[in-house]
Amino acid sequence: MAKQLAVTRQSVNRWRRQEAQLGRPGLKRAGRAGRKPQLGANDLRRIEAALKRGPEALGYATGLWTLRRVVELIEQVSGVRYTPVHAWRILRQLRWSCQRPVGRALERDEAAIRRWKRERWPELKKGSKTGPNHRLCR
Repeated sequence: MAKQLAVTRQSVNRWRRQEAQLGRPGLKRAGRAGRKPQLGANDLRRIEAALKRGPEALGYATGLWTLRRVVELIEQVSGVRYTPVHAWRILRQLRWSCQRPVGRALERDEAAIRRWKRERWPELKKGSKTGPNHRLCR
């Protein structure tokens, strides 16, 4: 029996004793240990939807989620106040990971960048060792 259930023989023997003493109800699993979660599945869905809208939707100037911002979001959405450490646990539970923003400026001019790389960069690269901009250490 232990092999079929992939458990130890001791567990099977313990279950037999429990059934003999308490009957079938004695084999029921114990409830979850510890405190019940303060956030339900519905709260978690609302928190994730708010995270997807971005921090700007909450009035922040940048699109970067920090743990402090997530703490504030959770409190706004659910009324539950957590520490930043617990907010991180909730993010992991929602399968959100720590990522860096792309970091591209909105004002970025792609055409000017291509032109600089094509025209100016080769000049600088060529003159780096012997050109007029090269300075000898004295």
